[in-house]
Amino acid sequence: MTSLIDVIFLLLLFFMLTSTFSKFAEIELAAATSGAGAETGAKPFFLQLTTEGLRLNGDMLALDALTASPLAEAEKGTPLLVSLGEAVEAQALADLLIALRALPGLSVSVLEG
Repeated sequence: MTSLIDVIFLLLLFFMLTSTFSKFAEIELAAATSGAGAETGAKPFFLQLTTEGLRLNGDMLALDALTASPLAEAEKGTPLLVSLGEAVEAQALADLLIALRALPGLSVSVLEG
């Protein structure tokens, strides 16, 4: 019985020392809800994410062109509504939200589908 406990502790020690603990990045996500919206003088932007790409206010846009788009000149607190098309993968949404972090003036909300 004593040797079994020793083997268990050795296995536990082995797996604890050989395992890797990775830290996953967190992405802030605000879902648009019903209710009174905040009054800002800025005109809101509408961004649609589909499997074909992005559409900013109806115009096609590449993900790497976000910093050169009208979103880059947005005032602080400008609302950006993100709509998801059908069959959009979670990784595509995560990539978009990470790219939008470079534009600090936006208040990003993801519309529920």
